Amino acid sequence: MKILHLDSNHPLLIEQLNALGFTNDEDFTSSKEAIENIIHQYDGFIIRSRFKIDKQFLDAAKNLKFIGRVGAGLENIDCEYAEAKGIKLIAAPEGNRNAVGEHSLAMLLSLFNKLNKADREVREGKWQREANRGLELDGKTVGLIGYGNMGKAFAKKLRGFDVEVLFYDLKANIGDENATQVSLKELQEKADVLSLHTPETPLTINMVDASFINGFKKPFWLINTARGKSVVTKDLVSALVSGKILGAGLDVLEYEKASFENLFKKDVTSSVVEMPEAFRYLISAENVILTPHVAGWTVESNEKLAQTIVDKIKSFVMQKERSD
Repeated sequence: MKILHLDSNHPLLIEQLNALGFTNDEDFTSSKEAIENIIHQYDGFIIRSRFKIDKQFLDAAKNLKFIGRVGAGLENIDCEYAEAKGIKLIAAPEGNRNAVGEHSLAMLLSLFNKLNKADREVREGKWQREANRGLELDGKTVGLIGYGNMGKAFAKKLRGFDVEVLFYDLKANIGDENATQVSLKELQEKADVLSLHTPETPLTINMVDASFINGFKKPFWLINTARGKSVVTKDLVSALVSGKILGAGLDVLEYEKASFENLFKKDVTSSVVEMPEAFRYLISAENVILTPHVAGWTVESNEKLAQTIVDKIKSFVMQKERSD
């Protein structure tokens, strides 16, 4: 089998696939159109989020048997069309779920204890203890939306705290020893903290808007390590200004490009970065922590993601050989 790698990943990915007898080619720079002209030569390809895999691309991939996505979400792939063509979709949410769980917890504790603000002030020679008095997580209710790999990983990290963990998910009866499944209404009535762990779907795009935010009984803290387009930034800013949202930890933003590699584009005539007004507020707010889509981007997860893809490709090929 021939595999085309469209993004760089941990070296073990190609090393182990070579050892299994696959032919591996790499192309990290060619345009989507150029790749479409050669993709018919390959049985599989592996991608992170370089570009959209749409019907035109899939039609060009006449011999394609599988797509490996080194990450959790598959929103950059037309999954329905791919599956209709008999193409196996392979993702690796197991590979970075622990990293996302730890990052979510880190953001929450940093917000509660004003770590970014306090660190910056001390570096400026300011010693303001009362202004940096923190909050304790114990006694709070943490609400999760989405209880798949990432939500479960965060809930597990919270076991060391005296907190109530609730979650809302479209799938029924998936609660466990780490979290209790509730209705969205109950979550909005009880939560002190809301953490998002949902994929990007038509249901989750713009999910956290003014109406959704105002549905919460209490002011709350928001953590988003899922997808940026789930939160309407201008509505988030309005809620931060009013105090309905007490603070936000955002690893993802609605302004991100599909590849997740860039945020804003430059004005070609002036080379000035076009920055929305809502984002200008976020970068100046002391109760907001921003990171560049790196919650699942650890040294360890880089290796685990690659290993998960190798293992799943190996399993898929073995099953296919047995069925043939």
